[in-house]
Amino acid sequence: MEPNSIKSALTEKDGIHPPQNMSTSSVEVIQKMRRKQPSAQELIDRILTHNKTALSRAITLVESTNPDHLDKANAIIQACLPYANKSFRIGITGVPGVGKSTFIEAFGKYLTSLGKKVAVLAVDPSSTISHGSILGDKTRMEELVKDENAYIRPSASGETLGGVARKTRETIILCEAAGFDTIIIETVGVGQSETAVHSMVDFFLLLKISGAGDELQGIKRGIMEMADAIVINKADGDNINKAKLAKAEFNRALHLFPAKKSGWIPTASTCSSYTKEGIADVWENISEYKILVQDNHYFEQKRHEQNQFWMLETINNQLQSNFYNHPKIIKLLEENKKAVQKDEISPFAAAMNLLNAYFQ
Repeated sequence: MEPNSIKSALTEKDGIHPPQNMSTSSVEVIQKMRRKQPSAQELIDRILTHNKTALSRAITLVESTNPDHLDKANAIIQACLPYANKSFRIGITGVPGVGKSTFIEAFGKYLTSLGKKVAVLAVDPSSTISHGSILGDKTRMEELVKDENAYIRPSASGETLGGVARKTRETIILCEAAGFDTIIIETVGVGQSETAVHSMVDFFLLLKISGAGDELQGIKRGIMEMADAIVINKADGDNINKAKLAKAEFNRALHLFPAKKSGWIPTASTCSSYTKEGIADVWENISEYKILVQDNHYFEQKRHEQNQFWMLETINNQLQSNFYNHPKIIKLLEENKKAVQKDEISPFAAAMNLLNAYFQ
């Protein structure tokens, strides 16, 4: 037998081709639906029927930097305004690692057990290098995210000081129109400036942990002065006695601050997001505050002041955007940057040149 006539053992027979997982017609339908963008009125109608998908799509439009989305987003916000301002807004902040997400999940689950509808607007820090964010709050709040009466929306902080996403204020309006009566805003907690979140909530909660040296920092002004309550988290296991000691230290420090315009006296308490001990007490404290400020009309006064503040902030942001996007400024800005780098002109003189060119 000739050598070339021997067939190799390494031959491949035709196998059975696996069937398609999805029909071609189904793929075409899905692709068509993805390309189809609902109108502003369609999103408004669905939001008012408490549709979470429509709410998410509307928030995406509000957060978008695409100029084509601006008019659509503004139309949705304007239509939702009559249905807003019916919630209680709680801001929660604390340094990274204090357990904000774990606390919010335990606190949110407690509120939904009382029949509350809770929306969590979680702001994740953005990298100053890659400008990306992890947006992992839904993963960390795995129980709350499955709750029918809860909605979690993570957003990137971008370059906003204090860790508040640029469009969080408008997102609150949409969530209120979608039927959520309790809005929780979780900030990055970078410690630079939390005034932005303080200016959009009714109650400001500061989370702390014991044993981190924070007790001695309690007498310092700043974020402590803005807090309506301090909660020492992770008060469980071997940490219970340390948490009680921290609570006493913070309560002493809070007495050194001037009285609040609301007439409320902030206090410190302890809780465990793991054992749920003290979670109910936190809500009871917030409820007492709510009754007080509604009775003395501070609640309405603060809301009105916040609206004025955000009107001015919007003007400032729009002026800043118009300035940097002006064709003339774009060209001059690069020229002045190079001149400043080469010490040919001072930064202040360069800034005045740009401003004068813009206003002319």
